[in-house]
Formats: sequence, C-alpha cells, structure tokens
Amino acid sequence: MFTRSGFIGLLALLIFTGCVENPYRKQAATFIDEYTSKFQALGYESSKAAWLANTDISDKHDSLSVIADKAYAAYVGSKEVIGMVDSLLANETYLKPLQVLQLNKIKLRAAHQPGTIPEVVEQLIAAETEQNSRLYGFDFVIRDKRGKAKIVTTNEIDKILVASKDVQERLTAWESSKEVGTVLKDGLADLQRLRNAVAREMGYSSYFALEVADYGMEPAELMALMDNLVTELRPLYSELHTWVRYKLAERYKQPVPEKLPAHWLPNRWGQNWPGIVEAVALDDLYKDKTAEWIVQTAEDFYVSIGFDSLNQNFWDASDLYPVAEGSQRKKNNHASAWHLDYEQDYRSLMSVEPNNRWFRTSHHELGHIYYYIEYTNPQVPLLLRRGANRSYHEGMGDLVAIASSQKAYLQHLNLLAADTEIDEIQWLLNDALSSSSIVFIPFAAGTMSHFEHDLYEMDLPKNQYNERWWEYVEKYQGIVPPAARGEAYCDASTKTHINNDAAQYYDYALSCVLKYQLHDYIARNILKQDPRNCNYYGNKEVGRFLKSIMRPGSSKDWRKVLKEKTGEDLSARAVLAYYQPLMDFLKKENQGRTSVIALR
Repeated sequence: MFTRSGFIGLLALLIFTGCVENPYRKQAATFIDEYTSKFQALGYESSKAAWLANTDISDKHDSLSVIADKAYAAYVGSKEVIGMVDSLLANETYLKPLQVLQLNKIKLRAAHQPGTIPEVVEQLIAAETEQNSRLYGFDFVIRDKRGKAKIVTTNEIDKILVASKDVQERLTAWESSKEVGTVLKDGLADLQRLRNAVAREMGYSSYFALEVADYGMEPAELMALMDNLVTELRPLYSELHTWVRYKLAERYKQPVPEKLPAHWLPNRWGQNWPGIVEAVALDDLYKDKTAEWIVQTAEDFYVSIGFDSLNQNFWDASDLYPVAEGSQRKKNNHASAWHLDYEQDYRSLMSVEPNNRWFRTSHHELGHIYYYIEYTNPQVPLLLRRGANRSYHEGMGDLVAIASSQKAYLQHLNLLAADTEIDEIQWLLNDALSSSSIVFIPFAAGTMSHFEHDLYEMDLPKNQYNERWWEYVEKYQGIVPPAARGEAYCDASTKTHINNDAAQYYDYALSCVLKYQLHDYIARNILKQDPRNCNYYGNKEVGRFLKSIMRPGSSKDWRKVLKEKTGEDLSARAVLAYYQPLMDFLKKENQGRTSVIALR
C-alpha cells in the first residue's frame, strides 16, 4: 500500500529531479511579487509622510505621518501576510535561497507591526510620532548671566561645549541640553511597553531581541560581543581617559577629577571628544568654505573613485542646510539618509555648516546614499535592498569619514598646504578622541547597548531610568554628572536613537570595528599606503572594492562578505594596529598619573 509519507517522499524526489514543476517555488514567487508591489507603494507613502514630519515639524504633519504609517503597518503586519509566510517557510527546503531570505525579511517586518494586535500597533505608531515631535519640536533655552532666556539650537549648544573654557557657561549649556528629557520620559515608558508588546506577540523575548534577530543572533550572544569589544579596547581608552582628565583640569584651572564631569566634555553624551587637542584645530580649515562646498566635495570624492553623480532628485528633495534665521519651520537636526522608494528617490536630511564635524558627516551620509544606489540593481530583489546588516551601512559611511580625515586627502583639497608640518601623534590623538573610534566604543557598546538591553529585555522600571543610565555612563565611560540627577530627568532619552532608532545602537559599535578592517585592507592591499595617511581620491580600484561589498545588499550573509573581502572575521585587530603609536605615546605621558578606569 502506498502511504501518504511515501507519496510526499516521491513528490519531493520528482521536484528535485525536475520531473515535476515545483509548486512551492511558484507559490512563493507569486506571493513575494504581490507583497513587494504593495510594500513598496505603501512604504513610499509612509516615507514621504515621515520626511515631511521630520523636515517641517507640526501637528498636522504628524497626523499625516500617523495615517500613512497605519496603512503601511496594516498590510506588512497583517494576519494574512504572517500566515502565508509561515506556510511557505514550512516548506523551506523546496524554496530558492533568495526566496527564503525575502520571506524571513517579510516576517521580521511583520513582527514590528503584527496585525494580530492592531490596537497596540496603532498606539505604537502614534507614540513614536508624538515622541519624535516632542524631541525635535523642543525649545532649548540658555539664560545669560543676567538671567535673560534665549532659545538656542543644538548646533549652538554643541559649539559652546566644544569651544568654551568657561566652566559655568559649559554647565549651563549642558544642563539646557538635558531639559528635553523631562518631557520625553513618559513617552519613552510608553514606547518601552508597546515595543515589547509587539515583539512578544511574535515570540521574541523583547523588542531588543527582535532587533538583534536581524543579525541572526540572540541578545546574550550580541551582548557578549559588545563586552568583548569594550574589553579589547579598554587599555587604550583608559590611557586616553587619564590624559584627558589632566588636560581638561589644566584647561579649566580645576583640580584633576577622579571621573570626567560630563559638562567638561565637548559632546552632550561624551560619545566623542573633539577640540581637546589644541595642536589640531580642524575647524579652521573650513573658515572660508560654504556649506554647499562641503556637500559637493563629498559627492566629488565618490565620483572620483568610480561612483555616479547623484541624481537631480537628491539635490531638489534633500534638506541639507540649517533652517534660515527667522524661519518658523522646525526640522529634525539629526543627520540621516533616506531611501524612500527603494529605487531612485534617495535624499539626505542634514544641517550642514562649514566645519570639520559636518565635513566628515557629509562624507558619511553620502556613504549611505551610494550604498542605496549600488544595491538598487536587477540582481537584488527590492526586499533585500539593505546593507549586509545594519552595521554595514554605518560602517561604509564611517569608512569614508576616516578617508575624509586623512592628511593626504586634505592636502589634495588644498585644505592643508603640502608643506604643512604635522605632529603625527597629536593628529592621531585628535582622531582617537573626536571620531567614532576609541572614545566611542565605551558609549556605543557599553552605555547605550546595555541600557537598551535592560530597558527592553529586563523591563527596566521607569523610576530607574536615570539611575541605570548614569550607572552605565560611569562604569563604561568613566563620566559622572555635574550634580546628582534624579528621576525627574531622563537623560538617556535626550539621545535621538533611544526614541526613534531603538535597540540598534550596537550597529555603530560593530561598524566602528568593521570600518577599520576595511580601511586597513584598502590602505595596505589596494593603495599600498600607510593606513594613517592615505588617499582614496581618484582610485577606481578602491571604488570597485567598495561596490563589490555594497552591490549584493543583504542577499549575502554579512559574515561571509567580510571574510571573503578581507580574509578576516570581525576583530578589533585593525583598530589597535591603527592606534598603536598613540598607545606608546600615552603610556609615557601618563607615567605617575592615576588611572581610574578599571580594565573590566
């Protein structure tokens, strides 16, 4: 008697030998095509509404964004979509690998907005939009010595923190930057509850676990990787921390502190420390340049290594410069790159000014844009038009930010004269402090990743938000607040990513390591130049190397991509090699000084 299992086995054999058309692949292809069409159309409308809500903040635009988001969520998270994906993946062995990849991406998107709990999804969309509006619609106020209040931008606060040697002025600016947290705390608690609800509805332990799943990892595995990065780079960070404590105490004419007071540092969160190395005053290089020149120069960099010029839509649709003085319009002031339709509508939101920060940022953001352009090709299905993983997108942008800070490139642009004498160690010291590298890892892999892990995975209570935040800031960064910060504040929420790029900040930590691996490979194997002073400009082979990583999008496993292109697995080796001369210098400088950062 021919049993059912025998029939299934025979059918499988006939399918694999090609004697019978594969019905599973045909069904999957039909579903994926239909889904892609609707996903793209609804996603484009949602992205356009979000763009408007971010570039012209108002209640009206927030409402339009919520409506578009709801329509998008209703489809991508619908019960029908989830049911069909589960049904198709139950027969995964019969499907093409690219079909399986696309179906898993569909399932991950659905998990963010599951149609099985539509009321929760609607609440989450509204909460995210409202929180974003609170953050970017907030009026930051600084009072002068006479007590007169003045509304300031975050750019103005940042300038004070970078340049001022007046400790009281710095304190006033830093405290002003944290006031927004008082109006964001309740909203963050709502987001915590709602995000965990959607993730747990789909079987994840938390929203943090849902985001980590995009890497093919579990939270514990990801956090172990973060802790390993902190540990590997801790000796160098400890030396930098000690050197900066003594340097800033001298600058501000204060006793040397045990931990770094937060308002002494030139960044609102202590994630990088520009302007401390006085021998390298990079902002002076741009004093006769325009904001437009900054962005055009970044584009020219990419074109010189073989990429196409940006399309006219980019220049027409982007919002690249600060809002004109006197304008009532408010915009999101956090730099970002957008790929609205997964085709040719790519644009950037920045507030570019002619200084070193925005020079690097413009090169970085265009790295995202050119990544979009490269994987928008017929070989990559629209659903896989993403980075190999999220950190690859950041890594590509930051890789070019490294390239943009190389002395040889700055000399090529005549920003530095060819005969300029440079103290190599001071240059390297400035880079370690001001770029997303050594100082950044304790913030990204330590403070941010651990706080968001606890927020979602451990359901951190609202009345412990600020305490836990500062616990991690002190533990990983060796930074303390100017005075006790009670639970009326929510200093974590003043960081953009806590609100609207949640549970993903480890992307930046991983990208930091990734960019140095790629840079080391490019400098040593393609350019045959010193990784600390090389020039990508005009080298088409560098462009071909970058394109070979960008072009497949997420259709290839991120671990294989790295191994194939560099011959290495993810490692901090290249980071440590890049900064080894600095480590030797700091050990000598810090002899006899007390270090307070334990090598955890």
